[in-house]
Amino acid sequence: MLETLSLLGQGFAVAFSLENLGAALFGGILGLIVGAMPGIGSLAGCALLLPLTFHFNPTTAIIMLGSIYYANMFGGAFSAILINIPGDAPAIMTALDGFSMTKKGQPGKALFISNYSSFVGGFIGMVILVFLGPALASFGLNFGPSEMTVLMLVAMTSISWLVGENPIAGIIATCLGMMISTLGIDIVSGQIRYNFGSIWLLGGINFVPLVIGFIGMTQLFDLVIQDRKKEKISYVDVKIRFRDTLLTKEEYKRATRPSITAGLIGTFIGFLPGAGATAASFLCYAVEKKLSDGKTLVPLGEGAIEGLAASEAANNAAAAGAFGPLLALGIPGSGTTAVLLGGLMMWGLNPGPMLFSTNPDFAWGLIASLFISNILSLAISLGCIPWLQKIVRVPIGVMIPSILVICFIGSYSTSNSMFGVVVMIIGGFLGYIFNKCSLPVSPLLLAFVLSSTLETNLRRAFLTSNGDLTVFLSRPITDVFLIIFLIMILVPMIRAVYNKSKKNKNTEGV
Repeated sequence: MLETLSLLGQGFAVAFSLENLGAALFGGILGLIVGAMPGIGSLAGCALLLPLTFHFNPTTAIIMLGSIYYANMFGGAFSAILINIPGDAPAIMTALDGFSMTKKGQPGKALFISNYSSFVGGFIGMVILVFLGPALASFGLNFGPSEMTVLMLVAMTSISWLVGENPIAGIIATCLGMMISTLGIDIVSGQIRYNFGSIWLLGGINFVPLVIGFIGMTQLFDLVIQDRKKEKISYVDVKIRFRDTLLTKEEYKRATRPSITAGLIGTFIGFLPGAGATAASFLCYAVEKKLSDGKTLVPLGEGAIEGLAASEAANNAAAAGAFGPLLALGIPGSGTTAVLLGGLMMWGLNPGPMLFSTNPDFAWGLIASLFISNILSLAISLGCIPWLQKIVRVPIGVMIPSILVICFIGSYSTSNSMFGVVVMIIGGFLGYIFNKCSLPVSPLLLAFVLSSTLETNLRRAFLTSNGDLTVFLSRPITDVFLIIFLIMILVPMIRAVYNKSKKNKNTEGV
């Protein structure tokens, strides 16, 4: 441990050089801006800004890109909380409670909680990265197709925790999300499926336009209808005071516990190749919904501090954890870290077990810079709150066209074609129908995100085992997750039977 702390200290000496500190600050500002712009996200942001680093030395360049990636997780919450349009996929769950708080007249407090939880979750992820990074990355390498399949089964089972009191509606939404995810070319076999003869569907449905449609455009339709009916829209007429953004001691407690829990779980998910911050955000929100069932002042999804904290802490922790497999094994844990890997190779560095021995200044300088980026992102975000929260006071006549422009730009930028815009519009109409029919949107989006990973790993597992089902029973990791999967299925059933029998006894006693 002392050796690790000594190496981290050397890393801070590298990160605190004037050039690297300036790169971290510049990257943090860019990351916040990129994160707040729907449709761009950390992947596109790092890819677009990669040429800016060509003339930097490798350490400075990767510190700037790492800051962009990390600060993007902070920025994604801004538009999700203020106008219900997630800046990036991990911020989808943030919008559920964040925007609900905005409608209740607490936009500044929602922003403060998201920034605080992002800082706590990210800090936990970085501490784990420092002391357990190489070991956890090696453990994550043990997750082959069979392990990832069972893990995705557990994650898919968590959808039931997001449904609430209407399981039939949740099942319908989940099935629709799984169906949408199968459109396009089969990744494993290369076969075309369910494209209905359209070349536009060969690549499947892009996630960002779908999210913008189901969330952003649906919100736009609601605004238009409210404006036509001349209904009072509370989150536009809010009187904003800076002191209202500060948290009470009780609110800090309510935000801290889920932030720590989500930080631990999110870091582990970040270490798994291909999982990413989006899956971490969904899963940790579902876990928090289960843990805090009936214990929160406000139900999750209706402006609960616990839900907002869990979502934001999870995606920041996963972002920090994704650097573990990247540096220790040379395996990107997400699309964005794949871009960073390409940059490392371009600069002549080979990530892997030898990186910490051959280039310790680079490896530990990058890790130390994440701590600096965490603090800088928090400071910049908190400093922006007084100006950001004024967005909700924009007149409704200006708000509607502004949201429309953001939706169109975000959807078009992901595909560079009008097909993304068409997907967004269709998603908006479907989302509006979902709201009118009381169908939950979260299970659909979660199923869409996880289904492709589940299907791909399931088929790869069968290919490697020649269709032998025992591939899911022959490894310790799969056995553990299967037990968890069975518990998650059986416990609600047993509880339902017990409650029913208890209710019958009480009826007979009366």
